[in-house]
Amino acid sequence: MKLIARMQNRIFLYVIPQVIIVIIISWIFISFKNKDEIKKSDDLNVLLVTLDTTRADRVGYYGYKKAKTPNLDFLAANGVMFSDAYSQVPLTLPSHCSLLTGTYPLYNQVHNNGFYYLDHSHLTLAEILREEGFKTAAFVSSFTVDSRFGIDQGFDSYDDTFDANEILKNFRSEKRAEQVFTSFSHWLDQNFDQNFFCWVHFFDPHVPYDPPSPFKEEFAERPYDGEIAYMDYYIGRIVDKLKKKNIFDKTFIILAGDHGEAFGEKDEIDHGYFIYEATLRIPLILYFPKRLPSNKVVESRARLIDIAPTVLEMLTIPVVKEIQGVSLLPYIEGRKKESLPSYIETYFPQENYGCSALIGLIAGDWKYIQAPKPELYNLKLDPQEEKNVFYLRKKVASAMKKELERMIHEFSAKKEARRKKLTSQEREKLRSLGYVDSGLPEGRKESILPDPKDKIAEYRLFFQGNVYETQGDFKRAQQYYEELLHLNPRIPHNYVRLAYVFQKMKKIKEAVQLLELGRKRMPDSKIILAGLGFAYLNGGMKEEAIETCQQALRLDPQFFDVLFLAGTIMWMEKKWAEALDYFERAIEIEPENKTLQQRYAFCLRALEKR
Repeated sequence: MKLIARMQNRIFLYVIPQVIIVIIISWIFISFKNKDEIKKSDDLNVLLVTLDTTRADRVGYYGYKKAKTPNLDFLAANGVMFSDAYSQVPLTLPSHCSLLTGTYPLYNQVHNNGFYYLDHSHLTLAEILREEGFKTAAFVSSFTVDSRFGIDQGFDSYDDTFDANEILKNFRSEKRAEQVFTSFSHWLDQNFDQNFFCWVHFFDPHVPYDPPSPFKEEFAERPYDGEIAYMDYYIGRIVDKLKKKNIFDKTFIILAGDHGEAFGEKDEIDHGYFIYEATLRIPLILYFPKRLPSNKVVESRARLIDIAPTVLEMLTIPVVKEIQGVSLLPYIEGRKKESLPSYIETYFPQENYGCSALIGLIAGDWKYIQAPKPELYNLKLDPQEEKNVFYLRKKVASAMKKELERMIHEFSAKKEARRKKLTSQEREKLRSLGYVDSGLPEGRKESILPDPKDKIAEYRLFFQGNVYETQGDFKRAQQYYEELLHLNPRIPHNYVRLAYVFQKMKKIKEAVQLLELGRKRMPDSKIILAGLGFAYLNGGMKEEAIETCQQALRLDPQFFDVLFLAGTIMWMEKKWAEALDYFERAIEIEPENKTLQQRYAFCLRALEKR
């Protein structure tokens, strides 16, 4: 009996406590596992909200105490926030193409704003989801992602109307968050009862920073922050709308910046010229109540190309082979923790300023930038990229360069993208946002181009001249553009910039003479020829204008702005058949152009009356 009693005591003293400990540990493990467990489903909605030109470090939940972003902060605090997310290109069109296709620009071949077209051979997230039965719609707020650039693939509805009364869309065509929300709200009223994939694009935090009241007054000293606060307000309106329709708990929400913005870091203003942290680091927030963890911070590096495969896995849809990103769900669950390497690039300095393009790689703690003067930074020790250790850490630099070359070989496309033709008005307006096609002569090799770091003074000259031009101070803009032309007379658009200002100042003769000089130096520059054709027309020299148009069209028969100009000249001369021929060719390229449609119809009626 004593032996039995002694055994019972031991059980109570040793075995039972251990069993209890095992049960508690198991319960804690199960609770932790359930906390991060993701509940996938094919019966849900997907809402993608892209925040144009939004720096991660200007959002409250990312640590910016001056921010007024309660709605972004709420979604981050109650969802999943990626603290180290990157864009692949610091430009709007290529970033969105990478996001929607899940591929690097190496593969989709869209490298810059305004000049490229996403080929229909590439499969977008919208196309995949529409094939799966989802209703698809997009509401964009900037001409940089206009449907003519091919990014509308897969959307049943693509709202890229900015001003119904404008004669021609151009690169100043945009709309505020309020208008975007209104269009989205009307669409949702009609489609909330169907599974949908919807993309809402807010362009507001973009130069020039000019938030509406009351944000304008509240952020008078920090207008960029005011633009973000205004955008955040309408993110809140979207959340309210989803709740009102009783679909908030059924909607997977992704909020992502497309690129950042520079405020003088590394001498850069705006974005696109360099590939430093200020313009590549972005906010990335995933929110889905009851299906994703709450208040989860993922420190592993993520990329825009990872959004598409993440959405597909959440919907239990197989990821297509073309996609080069990976699903982020294992990182949210904690099953994977390694930071993803990221290829980065900008062709902006080459195509816009005649400098070398920049490509690079972020892997582990290191960032390598391939340039005529290469750069290597340890982002963990030097997050501000102040110390280039390329020559101090040669083994690391060599390994990074080899890995970059391997990625380029692995991820590059077999064919080149089709470049999109722009109207003269589009090119003129494109300058206002800092996106300018240089029209570099054929055969000019990247290897002989200067390092963008050595040409930053020219970039800042253009930026300041553009500020004055936008403000209507054409005399000061002329001074900056003249200096820019003096420094770099081999860039065709330097002539066009200055000639445009001359015409705004009613100096038509000076504009014509300048562009004729440019044509003499670069006779095959389509940009100069187009600008000269418009200058001739403004000066009443129609014969010279049509001759210049014909010269440009021999170089490029599909040059829309020249077709439009030539047709207009024939239309003004009442040469209806000739005008109709030009307009028919132009309308194949841009059928939605209302002015073109009207003039085309006028020519048809005039010919019928003969």
